[in-house]
Amino acid sequence: MEYRLTDFLPTTKKELDLRGWLQPDVILFSADAYVDHPSFGAAVIGRTLEASGYRVAIVPQPDWHGDFRDFKKLGKPRLFFGVAPGCMDSMVNKYTANRRLRSEDAYSPDGRHDMRPEYPTIVYSNILKQLFPDVPVILGGIEASLRRLTHYDYWKDCLRRCILCDSHADMIIYGMGEKPIVELARRLDEGKNIREIRDIPQTVYLEEEKDIPGGITPDDILLHSHEECQRNKKAEAENFRHIEEESNKIHAQRLLQAVDGRYAVVNPPYPPMSTQELDASFDLPYTRMPHPKYKGKRIPAYEMIRHSVNIHRGCFGGCAFCTISAHQGKFITCRSKESILKEVEKITRMPDFKGYLSDLGGPSANMYGMSGRNHGICERCKRPSCIHPKICPNLDTDHRRLLDIYHAVDALPGVKKSFIGSGVRYDLLLYKSKDEEANRAAEQYTRELICRHVSGRLKVAPEHTSDSVLALMRKPPFSQFHDFKRIFDHINKEEHLHQQLIPYFISSHPGCREADMAELAVLTKRLDFQLEQVQDFTPTPMTVATETWYTGYDPYTLLPVFSAKTPKEKLAQRQYFFWYKPEARRSIEQSLRRIGREDLIRALFPNNNNVRFRPKNNRR
Repeated sequence: MEYRLTDFLPTTKKELDLRGWLQPDVILFSADAYVDHPSFGAAVIGRTLEASGYRVAIVPQPDWHGDFRDFKKLGKPRLFFGVAPGCMDSMVNKYTANRRLRSEDAYSPDGRHDMRPEYPTIVYSNILKQLFPDVPVILGGIEASLRRLTHYDYWKDCLRRCILCDSHADMIIYGMGEKPIVELARRLDEGKNIREIRDIPQTVYLEEEKDIPGGITPDDILLHSHEECQRNKKAEAENFRHIEEESNKIHAQRLLQAVDGRYAVVNPPYPPMSTQELDASFDLPYTRMPHPKYKGKRIPAYEMIRHSVNIHRGCFGGCAFCTISAHQGKFITCRSKESILKEVEKITRMPDFKGYLSDLGGPSANMYGMSGRNHGICERCKRPSCIHPKICPNLDTDHRRLLDIYHAVDALPGVKKSFIGSGVRYDLLLYKSKDEEANRAAEQYTRELICRHVSGRLKVAPEHTSDSVLALMRKPPFSQFHDFKRIFDHINKEEHLHQQLIPYFISSHPGCREADMAELAVLTKRLDFQLEQVQDFTPTPMTVATETWYTGYDPYTLLPVFSAKTPKEKLAQRQYFFWYKPEARRSIEQSLRRIGREDLIRALFPNNNNVRFRPKNNRR
């Protein structure tokens, strides 16, 4: 389908003129290419404001060098500038765990690396404040959301202040921003000054102590100051427990942290969106296409999701290294079947659609439709995970609603097959509740997943084999992976399928020692895996794993935790993933002798003579 320029949010003065606009109400600056799709945050916020009656323009990937002409080309907005640095943290997007440049920028045309600065939130905001000091600048997106209070920055190797301090912006909207951004626009449209707006949920601002609305009250949580966290790592660890708990509560408290003589004030979040509200967001008139300015260019992230559908928000897994709960929250909000089918039907009409949906999932593929049976219990809960250390007995783990979605989608004309590309929580599939119908539905889901929704390779994430490391990761014991693998193999044999189970593992996570990685190599070898889906732990802002890694303490127990930190220590752990490569054998043998685990040498290399290892694919 061909789209006109006026089908997209305007990006240039010419496009404003095509719409007959003299001045936009809101101008969004994004460090990603402009893809008008519900998986791209700037498009979601722009379309949400548009649906509320505001004129919205977007400047994607402005040139931050020279005379700043990209920042000036649309002039002043009537209400505010919004800075949305992208779908990923800019530093995670640019660098590997070893601080090396990634092969491409997935959210830039042709994967180019020179289309965004480091920390675009700070760079863009400072330029806008320099050019238009009287116009409010509002920060959003994951980069600002996860830097709303004192946080460890792996790439600078230091604690950094609330990002408002360095960006000189007026406000942060954290988390999923549809509700607060519309309320903010309404207040500004009424003539309110940005400094008067202090009560919108899910916002962060800086304020003098004397001007904090209502003052500091016993109901507020007063965190250790930024300066105290710089002096005392245990204070930073103590802070994080409160930050995470309040991110995942239905009735959260206000957080305050002193910094540079002022306070960063974090208002509690909005309640989770309703199904109707989430449907409204996904049903906005997205073209689902990159802006025509990118014609002939490849945007890698768009290529991955162009034929996929997100069916819910939120994740109650609470994995220690994941930012989803800090950004989306742990409570699941599901789209309606009608909204999902409407989006799938749009995809089937795309000229390049061949009948195969690449993903019908969400942050975790099989959490759709799951919530607490007794909502009153959920309202009092502050656990960061509903399934760790054990699955909450109040959690309804019934997969029937999700199966109904799969069946309805697969019955649509034009859909040959829907694949599940998102991560599957096998602990939910193995769980035996008191509800026998839910247990049968989990068994049915497992069979249908393996038989109908796998493109030859099912990716799952045990993450490690050591139960002590897994406990710090908030992941289930490795024995559950064994159980799931037996089921996977059994169903494949019954159905005469030849599919692969692809496990995902992490090295150098807090609590992981070199011996744990050596045992991981032995255990996965015994299961006949040669690992390919592996990653060295990357500390990212506002995760419990990062806080543990930096401070050396578990934020919930304040007990010391070992972490591999130097490049030498991290490489020593990572090498065990690749025990099957001939060039790795000598170094691994030396390492095992050094740590006193000669017993594992024979387990990995049963032939003492020099042998040639033949690389092979993962197999069951």
